[in-house]
Amino acid sequence: MALPKIADARALSDTALGDRILELKRQLFQFRMKKAIRQEVKSHEIKHAKHELAQLLTVEHERKLAAASEAATQA
Repeated sequence: MALPKIADARALSDTALGDRILELKRQLFQFRMKKAIRQEVKSHEIKHAKHELAQLLTVEHERKLAAASEAATQA
């Protein structure tokens, strides 16, 4: 499985973006729990989840900044 592309994250709507961020945070929590109780965890899945979460948070931040600058120019 290849790492996700940022273009995929930018294509999501705001609600889908928020839902996916929440889903990945839960998934990373489950990975940490599995590691703590010494269950098998595929380390590449953790890496992929962290990478995708970082991309989604970046896109979310970009959108917030764009909305704030648009509001400032209108005011």
